[in-house]
Amino acid sequence: MSLFVMGSASHVGKSVTVAAICRCLVRRGIAVAPFKSQNMSLNSYVTQDGGEIGMAQAMQAIAAKVLPHTDMNPILLKPKGDCISQVVLLGRPYKDIHIGDYYKETPALLITALESFNRLKSMHGHVVVEGAGGAAELNLYDRDIANTQLAKNLRIPIILVADIERGGVFAQIYGTIELLPEDIRPLVRGIIINKFRGDPAIFDPGVKKLEELTGIPVLGVVPYFTIPLPSEDSLSIGDKKTKNAHIRIAVIRLPKISNFTDFELLEQHAAVEYVTPGTSLDGYDCVIIPGTKNTIDDLAVLFRTGTDHEIQLGRDRGIPIIGICGGYQMLGKTLFDSGYESDAGTYVGLGLLDCVTRFASYEKNTFQVRRTACLIPPILSAMGEISGYEIHMGITESGKDREALEGDGRVSDDGLVFGTYLHGLFLNPSAVNALLSYLSAKKGLLFTPISAGESDPYDVLADLFEEHVDMDAIVALLTS
Repeated sequence: MSLFVMGSASHVGKSVTVAAICRCLVRRGIAVAPFKSQNMSLNSYVTQDGGEIGMAQAMQAIAAKVLPHTDMNPILLKPKGDCISQVVLLGRPYKDIHIGDYYKETPALLITALESFNRLKSMHGHVVVEGAGGAAELNLYDRDIANTQLAKNLRIPIILVADIERGGVFAQIYGTIELLPEDIRPLVRGIIINKFRGDPAIFDPGVKKLEELTGIPVLGVVPYFTIPLPSEDSLSIGDKKTKNAHIRIAVIRLPKISNFTDFELLEQHAAVEYVTPGTSLDGYDCVIIPGTKNTIDDLAVLFRTGTDHEIQLGRDRGIPIIGICGGYQMLGKTLFDSGYESDAGTYVGLGLLDCVTRFASYEKNTFQVRRTACLIPPILSAMGEISGYEIHMGITESGKDREALEGDGRVSDDGLVFGTYLHGLFLNPSAVNALLSYLSAKKGLLFTPISAGESDPYDVLADLFEEHVDMDAIVALLTS
């Protein structure tokens, strides 16, 4: 009644494969839920009850047409640097922990993960499980609660996913299967190869050779595609292609950047570039400072690299400067840390907004929100009602600047500098239209507003899998 999707390595398409299978199953009338026991990502999502899970599991839940739930990703690791990660357990901050100490807790965490899986299975009937990274990490077999240890407990069919674009796909697949523990190897019942470019018929001899070598059927060869789906983690930034457009927007690529999925709708309609600190911001029409796992440390990087000066030059040129979450905190005058973000102390902000932020506890604010943008021209006044979620530590206290959104954020007198805690702001078509129409008009360009009723990308993804993957065989595995 369940299925396990493992990968030959990180970033080979496991998350998208799970999402595609979920949508294909739902369209066949089979109820299903996604599950990933342990995820490491700074791209996260807030559930209806205020819990925090990996963005990939939220995406998969949407594909499965069910509400995202903390049981879908009971353990979320959010790297903070120096081999330390924040552990989010069942949607709530648990502790900051060194990787060496984390492995001491994996037996207990595995029990928690299995409890979450069983609840999902009881509620939905079928579960599609995603592994983490590569399945054949020999040094981790005794503590890999996302792959081998989970598989030993679940004993469900495994589909192995590989990425042909990385090269060495035969070694990826054959090597992974041969290196799996002997009691896990027989569970591998199918292979899917992602990101094939060109005529798939050219690879038919390769498919036959893989099946001869492994004795396992290749269930599909999926072509390379560009369907707009949320990115799972920072590895995806390197895959992004800048759109050739007249409007150029710089998103500062902070070392601990989080939730950069906030800008993926913008990426489809403007030239959005993820700019490394220290790079000139001259020539951009707008600068966005995104969210971050550590505001204090990344703010220090802006000052150390001179990016604070580049942002100020942008402000002097009259271009919009926008801060999201941690970026909003950086735009203020002062940040006070009691030792929860970084070293305790008082830190100078960029000073473009009249507000201060205090980090006085380990408590994290996580909830979904719907707000109305304030009627402040030239950008906010055109946004209307927008939705998203907050996910941050720290409380920001306002000064003389007005609210940017009702109940949140601040905006400068001229309306060109504003910050908000609302992640997902620019996933709202009305917000994207408000920003791009202003930037286009400023350059004398025509702008065609984005329609809110675009096709469901998960149906497009499912159509692709139905064409190139043996979904009947997958359904048979799921229900065996």
